[in-house]
Amino acid sequence: MAADETLHTMRHSCAHVMAEAVTRLFPGTKVAIGPAIENGFYYDFDFPDGHKATEADFPAIEKEMRRILATGAEFVRREVSKEDALAQFADEPYKTELIRDLPEGEVISTYTQGGFTDLCRGPHVASTKDINAQAFKLMSVAGAYWRGDSNRPMLTRIYAVAFAKPNDLKDYLHRLEEAEKRDHRKLGVQMDLFHLESENPGQIFWHPNGWQLYVTLQDYMRKKLAADGYLEVNTPAIMPRALWERSGHWAHYQQNMFITESEKRLFAVKPMNCPGALEIFRSRLRSYKDLPLRLAEFGHCVRNEPSGTLHGIMRVRGFVQDDAHIICTEEQIEAEVAQFCRLLLGVYKDFGFDKNVAVRLSTMPEDHVGDEATWQHAEAALAAACKSAGLDYEIQPGEGAFYGPKLEFKLYDTLGREWQCGTIQLDYQLPSAERLDATYVGADNQKHHPVMLHRAVLGSLERFIGILIENFAGAMPAWFAFEQVAVVPVGADFAPYAREVADELRDAGFRAAAYLDDSNMKSKIKVITSEHKTPYILVVGAKEQEERAVSVRFRTDSGKPQQAMPLAEFKAYLADKVRTHALTL
Repeated sequence: MAADETLHTMRHSCAHVMAEAVTRLFPGTKVAIGPAIENGFYYDFDFPDGHKATEADFPAIEKEMRRILATGAEFVRREVSKEDALAQFADEPYKTELIRDLPEGEVISTYTQGGFTDLCRGPHVASTKDINAQAFKLMSVAGAYWRGDSNRPMLTRIYAVAFAKPNDLKDYLHRLEEAEKRDHRKLGVQMDLFHLESENPGQIFWHPNGWQLYVTLQDYMRKKLAADGYLEVNTPAIMPRALWERSGHWAHYQQNMFITESEKRLFAVKPMNCPGALEIFRSRLRSYKDLPLRLAEFGHCVRNEPSGTLHGIMRVRGFVQDDAHIICTEEQIEAEVAQFCRLLLGVYKDFGFDKNVAVRLSTMPEDHVGDEATWQHAEAALAAACKSAGLDYEIQPGEGAFYGPKLEFKLYDTLGREWQCGTIQLDYQLPSAERLDATYVGADNQKHHPVMLHRAVLGSLERFIGILIENFAGAMPAWFAFEQVAVVPVGADFAPYAREVADELRDAGFRAAAYLDDSNMKSKIKVITSEHKTPYILVVGAKEQEERAVSVRFRTDSGKPQQAMPLAEFKAYLADKVRTHALTL
């Protein structure tokens, strides 16, 4: 058995142990389901009247679990008939419902450890001694409707984590602690970047500090795209139902679209930009000499995501992608994908994400348009292009877009967390005669349908900023920070020189601010370092004013000591950091 399968089995077995402990401590508790999940497991319980389980119960449950684990009880599997199973679990309403729903003839099995028996397919570890008593921890309590149905009873779900070794648990808890410190939602408030409102879910209110990050990121990508031969366009935010029907989104994506009506016609707020790009392509006669045509759009999209799935600025309803659509011939696919991969890796390098990028090839989903032969052809073309770019990939069966296969690029942050950002999708469907009927005149003077590559490097700009906030714990590289330099006078007498320094830095194109209020220098530096996380603090006094110099305090994460230098030298130093997109100060 593979290591991950062994760990999954152990976690599922630990869920049974938790269920046994809970039913012992709280007689009358009814059990529902308890699967293994990533990093651990959960179990759903219906506690008896009068008891509301909370985290205060965790120490007692964990103690009882450890007592059970110490017994070394074997996990014993038995196959039973449906009638016997119903009799055995007659006092367990959730189990009996599951049993009744099983198809006739399906094997029904139970697992028993000690005095506890559960309905379960398994497998399980051999005995409770195979679960390390010091490598699990109960984490949280949540409500969960039985079988996900809001019309059914609300159960109590207890989440836990479990690992093979205590050190693995320790490392995981440390990462959680770090993740908590880096939570972009907390840092967003602390650094005055943005806020969210419960009455307007999934929409972001960007404050000046956060919007500066946003504009810096967008300007950075705009320069990268222009250098790579993209032409920037902009398309309407609202487009008619007829267009969405022809594109296929009305049939395959309508549940995620916001619909509006005007003059007895239905329109949709665009959830994606691709139909608009093809409308621009179709607006005039095109020749094969025009291809490839790379159309970039920072288009604002809106998707009707369920409110329960929203998460800070990572998953929202309104967002902007660094979107682009490459309209090309079939012969140009390989070169265009390879060029895109180079662009993507270059961008990731500037943010420190280039060391470990995983590539996934997502194939035809069950809900798709187009015939299977075309899909197979598209998947083979994308796979060949990926290899031509020198990248290995893993297959993700059935995870493609409804119109075509795609490559997904996953990066890893400083905590080892995986984020899917970049993507390139190969689409034979949207430009076809059956869809939006885009054509160009070939060298043979005949009309042909182009191929369309949908691509993004960052994905949602909002989400990528959230990733950056958490990756850098708010302490952005100098080239990207919303405030690059803070100038602080040692006293009021030196405020004019501090203002002069800040003005000169701004004139040179840097984001600098002079802190000239009446608070003392210690209070100013606290705001600059803890709230703004400014990379460089320039302290100026008599000596600096006389010599036209600055005393540079580097942000604490740099490890660099304070350093005096002429102002002109500091400007050159910072210019080099910005020009090279340096990650260190």
